[in-house]
Amino acid sequence: MARAGGVAVIGWYVHHHGFGHVSRFLAVQPHLRTPVIVFSTMPRPAELAADVEWVPLPADAEPFDAPDGTRVDPRNADPTVRGHLHWAPHGHPGHRERLATIATTAASRDLRTFVVDVSAEVVTLARLLGLRTVAITQPGARTDAPHALAYGLAHRIVAPWPEGAVATPWLGAHVDRVAWTGGISRFDTRAVPGSVDARRVLLLGRVLPADVRDESIRRLSARGWDVTSVGHDDTSRVDDPWPLLTRSTVVVSAAGQNSVADLAASGARAVVIGQERPFDEQRATAEALEAWGLARRADADVSADELVDLVERAARDAPDWARWRVAGAAARMAAVVEGTQP
Repeated sequence: MARAGGVAVIGWYVHHHGFGHVSRFLAVQPHLRTPVIVFSTMPRPAELAADVEWVPLPADAEPFDAPDGTRVDPRNADPTVRGHLHWAPHGHPGHRERLATIATTAASRDLRTFVVDVSAEVVTLARLLGLRTVAITQPGARTDAPHALAYGLAHRIVAPWPEGAVATPWLGAHVDRVAWTGGISRFDTRAVPGSVDARRVLLLGRVLPADVRDESIRRLSARGWDVTSVGHDDTSRVDDPWPLLTRSTVVVSAAGQNSVADLAASGARAVVIGQERPFDEQRATAEALEAWGLARRADADVSADELVDLVERAARDAPDWARWRVAGAAARMAAVVEGTQP
């Protein structure tokens, strides 16, 4: 096993887009017996255990100064290398420093296993450093060259949803290395109350434009629904949405992997909105949920009138969320990660 002063250590990269990647880590980490060093541009989560190391990485998407003093937008610095990578802009000091930090720490702490959630470039770097890599995949059309490179290099691939739920033709050549853990939720072990409030709708997160959200609330309220909207801006954020999730008759949520896993953990009747994301990730997930009869699906341009109709249809549903295999999923991922340790 990897040793740092006689103690085994795992490296873990957490992508900074949204809260889903760090939420997944927070769900899995308590199940690990091995210490972890986390690398991320995100700030250290307040709820993270004090004994977990968190290494801050510099940003790599901000404009930077070239040697001649000109200001450079990294999008104009050949970041994809003609489609071979997702993000490696020429000359960006933040990009160089973040990869150097990972490499230096891997060498000084003698890491042997590295979990990547998510980045094709970090998977590539970790494998070039001789580390056993665990790459987390996501739904969507991930058939491009950088994804193919990352999955080809990975020692194991974690798909955090149930096998067969989402079409994954890009994993066909790697199926012997894929672990289908089921949805990973921070609420896996939380108790679900036996009843919900009558005619309560929860609008969770930034799932609707402000005008559509306001009009939806007006129309739902006129039809006798009690509507709560949280997480649509900084002032409406709540640290623990579990009571709202479990009390609501219907939850309107994005179709991100962590959002869906939380819906599954709470057993919610749901309308999921496939927001615009790279590689159509959320659209693919929303379509899978609709096909399995687990939620009503809406597109990102859903109107208030359409949403009201979907909410009232969802209120009569009885989804079998056990199919999403949330129970024990975080522990299953922890076992995959620790199983890669040499």
